Amino acid sequence: MQFGVSTFLTDQGIGPAELGRALEERGFDSLLIAEHSHIPVSRTSPWPGGGDLPTHYYRTLDPFVALAAAASVTERLLLGTGIALIPQRDPFHTAKETASLDLVSGGRAILGVGVGWNREEMRHHGADPRTRGRLTDERLHAIRALWTREEASYHGEFVDFDPVYSWPKPVQRPHPPIYVGGGPGAFPRVREFGDAWLANSTPPEQLGPQIAQMRETAGRDVPVSVYAIPEDAATVEAYTQLDVERVLFYLPTVPKAETLHHLDAFADVAARFR
Repeated sequence: MQFGVSTFLTDQGIGPAELGRALEERGFDSLLIAEHSHIPVSRTSPWPGGGDLPTHYYRTLDPFVALAAAASVTERLLLGTGIALIPQRDPFHTAKETASLDLVSGGRAILGVGVGWNREEMRHHGADPRTRGRLTDERLHAIRALWTREEASYHGEFVDFDPVYSWPKPVQRPHPPIYVGGGPGAFPRVREFGDAWLANSTPPEQLGPQIAQMRETAGRDVPVSVYAIPEDAATVEAYTQLDVERVLFYLPTVPKAETLHHLDAFADVAARFR
């Protein structure tokens, strides 16, 4: 099993280059970061975590800029979005940003995707929360076409364009892996697009049956990464009993010294299972 880190990078925590270097020095294999374009002042969408929305949601860095900074000081670390909010993203820009990250990192990009929860935020991007699933699927089809075809086109309900040229193409072939986030409602999307399922903080006792359900829906043996787990050896031990490819420790958004303390603690836990 591989070990990585998931976090929110902001202007108030450790910088992406310092974090990337620290992760690689400690033997972690991956960094996945969250995104929010903005948080509406007037919001009725409840935060899935319950209670008040934490401060770091308001201050996230652009994920592709941050990951490119981490790429510039690392050689092996996989660099991904966890997750990119596809209903809020132009598919041309997202395809180009991901392919550019893959190019400058030497083939280390991961596109983690999801539909999001903040309805007010997505409405500001012109997305209807009621159709965000179908919109996400069409945009992912379009992104794959832009990555893999010399002359790409797509004609759908929400995305429609005649043949275009789009470069750079990704270094990875056929394209960077797509990690599909979400619960059982996202399993059809895993079937259609998923190079991996990104399970969000799912406890081990619930994850086993969900993996079986996901793979039955997908009709194939899709790898699983678990996003935002605690630094608890007993929890990691439970994940090792499941067919999980990677776990991603949740790193709080804190200054450099505190961040390094957390990373050392994560590394100590991971070392017990390597």
